Amino acid sequence: MSDVRVTVQRDSEREERVVTTGTTAADLFQGERSVVAARVAGELKDLAYEIAEGDEVEPVEITSEDGLNILRHSTAHVMAQAVQELFPDAKLGIGPPIKDGFYYDFDVETPFHPDDLKRIEKKMQEIQKRGQKFARRAVGDDAAREELADEPYKLELIGLKGSAAEAAEGASAEVGAGELTIYDNLDAKTGELCWKDLCRGPHLPSTRAIPAFKLMRSAAAYWRGSEKNKQLQRIYGTAWPTKDELKAHLEFLAEAEKRDHRKLGSELDLFSVPEDIGSGLAVFHPKGGIIRRVMEDYSRRRHEESGYEFVYTPHATKGKLFEKSGHLDWYADGMYPPMQLDEGVDYYLKPMNCPMHNLIFDARGRSYRELPLRLFEFGTVYRYEKSGVVHGLTRARGFTQDDAHIYCTKEQMADELDATLTFVLDLLRDYGLTDFYLELSTKDPEKFVGTDEAWDEATETLRKVAEKQGLPLVPDPGGAAFYGPKISVQTKDAIGRTWQMSTVQLDFNLPERFDLEYTAADGSKQRPVMIHRALFGSIERFFAVLLEHYAGAFPAWLAPVQATCIPIGDAHVPYLQEFAATAKAKGLRIEVDASSDRMQKKIRNAQKAKVPFMVIAGDEDMEAGAVSFRYRDGSQKNGIPRDEAIAEILDIVERRVQV
Repeated sequence: MSDVRVTVQRDSEREERVVTTGTTAADLFQGERSVVAARVAGELKDLAYEIAEGDEVEPVEITSEDGLNILRHSTAHVMAQAVQELFPDAKLGIGPPIKDGFYYDFDVETPFHPDDLKRIEKKMQEIQKRGQKFARRAVGDDAAREELADEPYKLELIGLKGSAAEAAEGASAEVGAGELTIYDNLDAKTGELCWKDLCRGPHLPSTRAIPAFKLMRSAAAYWRGSEKNKQLQRIYGTAWPTKDELKAHLEFLAEAEKRDHRKLGSELDLFSVPEDIGSGLAVFHPKGGIIRRVMEDYSRRRHEESGYEFVYTPHATKGKLFEKSGHLDWYADGMYPPMQLDEGVDYYLKPMNCPMHNLIFDARGRSYRELPLRLFEFGTVYRYEKSGVVHGLTRARGFTQDDAHIYCTKEQMADELDATLTFVLDLLRDYGLTDFYLELSTKDPEKFVGTDEAWDEATETLRKVAEKQGLPLVPDPGGAAFYGPKISVQTKDAIGRTWQMSTVQLDFNLPERFDLEYTAADGSKQRPVMIHRALFGSIERFFAVLLEHYAGAFPAWLAPVQATCIPIGDAHVPYLQEFAATAKAKGLRIEVDASSDRMQKKIRNAQKAKVPFMVIAGDEDMEAGAVSFRYRDGSQKNGIPRDEAIAEILDIVERRVQV
């Protein structure tokens, strides 16, 4: 045996160590139970990896992002083994880790039943307790095909290993490395093969190292995400480093389910997505329409105060416009197919508004005195999302963007970006969102137009503007649109979920493609800079985010019904109708429940509708010219003079606070 020199890297600390030949990463981190893998020269390795001379080795904790992925990928293998033990004819698809969990796709004769998931989970627990070892071995293509001859989907992936990223979602977890590897699950006592799978790895040392997991649900999924392929059965699960973390996650999911905007939208009669219209195309009901109108009206007022001018553009256009903008080159897959009109001319439903706003700018000569020119539109756009990703209002096929395009000089650019980002954050705060960070998306080297110099200048300008806000700034390498870098505003809702909200994009390229010009002070023709800005992203998506953030209990200024009047008896109905008429005259949205229901049921109905105020009146209230308040949290205040009661509701509405 000879000495091997190795460097152990922990954050900023480096430790030089000398070990003997044959030392593994597990030996290097012996006793550190939270370490589940190692990173060697930037590449993840199993703990069984043998240390080589000069290696720089970093421990991977199970609580890190890489550690969680390894835990969840290993659990996916255990699930697949359990499925094939219980359903021997099941064929394996792909089983990658995903955010907060994992899934595995199976080709089975009949869809999985909830009782099947219970059996599979019980079998997984048995496998976990056996402590089977995950053992990696490299194989050639031909050998892999021979071993996996009964797994048609694995054979297909072997043929696609050179293009794993494009092959299918999660395919890189199996064939993403330069060589093919198979992971064997070996019996802890005998070393006999229990199960195997084509996989890139790495994995936990053994199944016993899986601390806590649970299967969540099953669903149909097309092989490789294409509707042209066979439909497989996908089982989703979750896995965590401790049982307490698993419990907390399940509680979080239960709360998130209560807040699901699709569920609340139906319960509160706000919107629906009728099958007769089509997937991803929503209709707003009267109460949802009130919320949306109030959202839009307040946004309009704030935009007008900030110097924006309103424009309107059509829903469809000739394809040549999107050829000019470059969208047909870069975005055609996300657009609806063309309609052939006017003797074979292609017309498209518009997926975005910016090309049309450019035509408005270019409709006449522009002077530097008009800049910055801020054009704003609630513009409905259409994007052909795949059916598998359409999700209520948050991922729709038709939606309305609160879209603005700002045209300015280069000298105005930094100040305009600063003012725009400040405006965006302030307006989001007005709707009740307060926890933000910023994301800077930079050039995709494979998908961009324009020069490197223009991109560098635009990116650096956005970086400086973002840093001025004093919020965390997270890099998003390669995440920009093809025409320019962007800042995305990310916000956390009431239960800690992150949502992407506004985007601010700096664009030197579309003004060039549209040959936009303005006359400068010296009489020369100059090219404007273009800023793309969507504040909500889309009205529909923002509606859904707020609905889930407030769990349907909107603040009074947004609530479709701000107060419900509840008479103790029939004799008190006219009194409350008079009160409601006075309140309505002052702009409040108020109803009187004059139904034959008992008072307690009327209160329950108002609670279910999440109405901010209940205004109750009986004999004593009528005699005193007063009402009683019952607030949404169940507290009550009695004997409030009618004028004071209306003034209190108006004050809460005008201050846009939650009660």
